[in-house]
Amino acid sequence: MSGNIQLLSDTLAGARSEGRAALIAYLPAGFPTVDGGIDAVKAVFDGGADVVEVGLPHSDPVLDGPVIQTADDIALKAGVRIADVMRTVREAYEATGKPVLVMTYWNPIDRYGIERFTAELAEAGGAGCILPDLPVQESDVWRQHADKHGLATVFVVAPSSRDDRLAKITAVGSGFVYAASLMGVTGTRQSVGAQAQELVRRTRATTDLPVCVGLGVSDAAQAAEVAAFADGVIVGSAFVKLMLDAPDRETGVAAVRGLAAELAEGVRKR
Repeated sequence: MSGNIQLLSDTLAGARSEGRAALIAYLPAGFPTVDGGIDAVKAVFDGGADVVEVGLPHSDPVLDGPVIQTADDIALKAGVRIADVMRTVREAYEATGKPVLVMTYWNPIDRYGIERFTAELAEAGGAGCILPDLPVQESDVWRQHADKHGLATVFVVAPSSRDDRLAKITAVGSGFVYAASLMGVTGTRQSVGAQAQELVRRTRATTDLPVCVGLGVSDAAQAAEVAAFADGVIVGSAFVKLMLDAPDRETGVAAVRGLAAELAEGVRKR
């Protein structure tokens, strides 16, 4: 089975044709448990997410703030494995038919084996990978395997990325470009403002790929603000915090479904 990069592209194009931004949700695999994480992913799709990024928990997540770090710690202490990440992707995709990506740091893939990882992700129905710490100039081998298996390679750009660097990144990425709205780590913010808008403008000048903005969006008003200038709105910490704060799994799953519905309304208000 080849991966679902075409499904991802069609989904983002479909949102654009409806005159709106796509809603992309992030949840880590294995949190609060493997089964609970799968339920949460299905719930955000049910609430209105177009795409979900499944996080591969990592012991040193340099891009992630305290909320996601806490969830990753819980998953790792419970013994989450790459097989559980693949199972999460497979069950979410089979239940919904919607695009599921994996967001992971490079070290776990390197240790697992690039061919093994890409083959298993494609077989599970995955649409691709977001690789926040893989330098573009060192990505050739990964991209060859990803292309062979029909997987997107999504790179992250930041406000500090110079124009020539943006052009190099977008020239080799696929699926979409992940624009980190702020310098710093993931987490909810009071405002996601002008820096993100300028980064989207500069990135679009180098590529026809959709540009999706993450880091800081936590409510429908912020989603609408970002949807006014981006092709997709990425929300992670706000979902994870609801799961962390919930007294039990069912309450957490219901809460993330509800937030997804609010955000889905927000991206339609651009």
